[in-house]
Amino acid sequence: MADAKVIPFDDDRSRSGGASRPARRRTGAGGPGSGRGDGSAAPVSALPGAQVPELSGVFPEAGEGGEEPRQDALHADGSPAGGWERRIAGGLAFLRRRLTGDYDVDEFGYDEELTDQVLMSLLRPLADKYFRVEVKGIENIPSDGGALIVANHSGTLPLDGLMLQVAVHDNHPADRHLRLLAADLVFHLPVVNELARKAGHTLACAEDAQRLLETGEIVGVMPEGFKGIGKPFGERYKLQRFGRGGFVSTALRAGAPIVPCSIVGAEEIYPMIGNAKTLARLLGIPYFPITPTFPWLGPLGALPLPTKWTIQFGEPIPTDGYPPEAAEDPMLMFNLTDQVREQIQHTLYKLLVQRRSVFF
Repeated sequence: MADAKVIPFDDDRSRSGGASRPARRRTGAGGPGSGRGDGSAAPVSALPGAQVPELSGVFPEAGEGGEEPRQDALHADGSPAGGWERRIAGGLAFLRRRLTGDYDVDEFGYDEELTDQVLMSLLRPLADKYFRVEVKGIENIPSDGGALIVANHSGTLPLDGLMLQVAVHDNHPADRHLRLLAADLVFHLPVVNELARKAGHTLACAEDAQRLLETGEIVGVMPEGFKGIGKPFGERYKLQRFGRGGFVSTALRAGAPIVPCSIVGAEEIYPMIGNAKTLARLLGIPYFPITPTFPWLGPLGALPLPTKWTIQFGEPIPTDGYPPEAAEDPMLMFNLTDQVREQIQHTLYKLLVQRRSVFF
């Protein structure tokens, strides 16, 4: 009796049009009798005339070594297969790294993973849904290398800095991160101090700013400081003095471009109609705001008004064409500071004219 011919059924090439699984490695010449001695699979064929169903997209493919499921695998209803499973697995892996200390921070305390996975996730709904931040001119922030973003400051509480950080993080095509320079008071507050460090904020001093710029970071500064954030509502969108131009000197030393930034919408979140200066001195803070809702409504009065925000980044002002000694030229620093301030103020007025409503 003639030997029966065995036709195998595990032909990988017959599934999903021949593109579903990577071919196994073979060391022989690939003929009918090769690959048997070293454990590799021999070529096989499908049954003649058999109808092979299209299975791609139903069963997720394994990646190299079979660890990663296909990202485009779908359930019958069109939803991603294993979406919740991947999220849960990612969350558990994140917790494991946090508990075991298997994560990195830089010399300033910046924790990129915590910022991306947690802090930005908490701030994003506030930016996207509550303030509905519209970002313009994001292409003016360079794709690589250091740059100094200079923005106006307002709003009684520094939410504008946080929204600026989200705007850069979520909208820049090169996925750049913004490192904000913060006032001393931020680093004297419990809990806030640690969160600020983890989010990449650092002390507003020339040395730290220059080091960040020279290492290619995007640095954000709001030169108005407490004068801007704590100004009365009647002076909204009127820029305060920009200090002595220290940010210009820092940019000149690092050869980094200066990107003016104008923020509209933050002035109205806490309309400051009064300042309890005596109480502020007792508490050791620059001002104690009185608004139409705070302190009259208690904790509810601390809820910001849902204004509509616009953040616009202007044309960068290059500084790499100046000689090294330019950072010590007071007249040059004054001129550049005034140029940045005027550009921000002009853009603020233009955005206010275009704005339909404070809330829409």
